[in-house]
Amino acid sequence: MNTRATGREYLTNLIAAVSYPFETWRRTIGAVAVTGATYVLLILSTMPAFSLQMLGDGLHWFEYVVVSLTETVYRTDGWTGLGIIVLYALLSGIAVVNAVTQLRLVGVSSLADLSGIVPGLLASGCASCGAGLLGFLGFAGGLAALPYDGALVRVGGLVLLLFFLGRAGHPERCTIATEGAK
Repeated sequence: MNTRATGREYLTNLIAAVSYPFETWRRTIGAVAVTGATYVLLILSTMPAFSLQMLGDGLHWFEYVVVSLTETVYRTDGWTGLGIIVLYALLSGIAVVNAVTQLRLVGVSSLADLSGIVPGLLASGCASCGAGLLGFLGFAGGLAALPYDGALVRVGGLVLLLFFLGRAGHPERCTIATEGAK
């Protein structure tokens, strides 16, 4: 059995995986909700102390914190930095919807296909400090000491998400070719 995918098969799987959440309204709403939540979490992680202090004073500061930190990321890293955050949030939304579908259809046995999500969720993170969710875990200083302020870690997280999506393909279709089928 040939389980290695060629470049064309990988791209076909990637396109199927990316388009899957947008096939129904329910999945689209789920993807948008996860994308929004991921974006907010990544923006808040750009300055965890500021975020915690302001939101600790009351949730009425939520809008101010998100808008001001979005502006800070834009002023620090420009459209590229903000684009990385948006792309990461979008890919996370798509990956979570696909992972939930895989878990629903296949069960816990599909956890091996989900292994690409966790490193990406922990490492990619914000464009201004490179910490991502690791900033909330106390690793922001270590990532900031990396070359290019951790930009390679963020790109690595995006690559892991793309690898997961391309490898998994459409969650409702089997992507493993059988011996007689081509």
